[in-house]
Amino acid sequence: MQAKKGDNVQVHYTGKLEDGSVFDSSVQREPLGFTLGGGQMIQGFDTAVHGMVVGDKKTVTIPAAEAYGERRDDMMIDVPLTQVPENIKPEIGMQLTLQGGNGQPMPVTVTNMDEEKITLDANHQLAGKDLIFDIELVKIG
Repeated sequence: MQAKKGDNVQVHYTGKLEDGSVFDSSVQREPLGFTLGGGQMIQGFDTAVHGMVVGDKKTVTIPAAEAYGERRDDMMIDVPLTQVPENIKPEIGMQLTLQGGNGQPMPVTVTNMDEEKITLDANHQLAGKDLIFDIELVKIG
């Protein structure tokens, strides 16, 4: 039976960057479960699993546009130091969480600082990167 839209599937995966570095893997954990075509996964991953049968293994390269999108300059935010809470001592590379306009948490990274402001990058850390996934379909249903 081939995996199709609407199926609940379980996969093992290893996600790598083009330089071979691993950014995530389920191999030492439980398989990842999701509904195929349900919008829970990045588009390219969802597409890759479609049509697989239990036991199939494949390696796919997902372009940035089908993963976390391209990096966007409008996701760079300058914040005056006067607006940074006193208990936060920002450093370049520090991960912070802002509250988005809809109340959702928005992870950001401090990318620059000067005497007046800090610059926060709200792009996903994998934005602009092509991703390589080793995928094994473990279960359908």
